[in-house]
Amino acid sequence: MSQFDNVTVVKAANIYFDGKVTSRTVIFADGTRKTLGVMLPGEYRFDTGDRELMEIQSGELDVRLPGSDAWQAVKGGEQFEVAANSSFEMKVKTPTDYCCHFIK
Repeated sequence: MSQFDNVTVVKAANIYFDGKVTSRTVIFADGTRKTLGVMLPGEYRFDTGDRELMEIQSGELDVRLPGSDAWQAVKGGEQFEVAANSSFEMKVKTPTDYCCHFIK
């Protein structure tokens, strides 16, 4: 899916890590939400509330998922899932465009 139709976009940006990670929240008619954003090169740790599906549109990063000591390479066109109420780490290698799906 290359676009989302009939949604509400929250005007205020989500800004993390001194502006190196930014996103906008998109809310669907059924109440589900996603964020669309960009991450600049760097190392980041995120905590989750809901389960998340991270869909990488473009860019390259390594991710370390909860319960793992191994880093996994991820690039544009790939995705990974993170359990609810956990945390994960990323080493972003190139500017990365992403869509995060929050799953209840």
